[in-house]
Amino acid sequence: MYLINFSNVKTTIMAKNNIIESTVNLLGKGTVIKGEIKSGGDFRVDGTLIGAINSKGKVVVGNTGNIEGEIICQNADISGSVKAQVAVSELLSLKATATLTGDVTTNKLAIEPGAKFSGSCNMDGAGLKNENFSLKNEKTGFKEKVI
Repeated sequence: MYLINFSNVKTTIMAKNNIIESTVNLLGKGTVIKGEIKSGGDFRVDGTLIGAINSKGKVVVGNTGNIEGEIICQNADISGSVKAQVAVSELLSLKATATLTGDVTTNKLAIEPGAKFSGSCNMDGAGLKNENFSLKNEKTGFKEKVI
């Protein structure tokens, strides 16, 4: 696990003549964003997002993190507060300090003792593919979403 204190860092890993490039992004503590975030890499939220996040990687909501809206991603670790519709194609992990309110669709769910979850959960993720996820009301082409 990488803990990185700055945003938009590119990490290159070389393994068996293959180069894998991943991007780690950070929404820092004390920062508030209203709107939509799309990311091709991992994203960590320690601040507040009011809106939607769509990531092809992992979304981490830290202890001070807060998301209200919608989360779509491959994997998610939640330690903070989330009030959202959540769609995770692989593993959703709720840590002991997590509070999640909303409807969840995932393939696998891990809940630590102490975590709070209120809502519905659909674990029929057999056909769930991250590439097919789209944000609510999203159409083809560029669209600005005002929240």
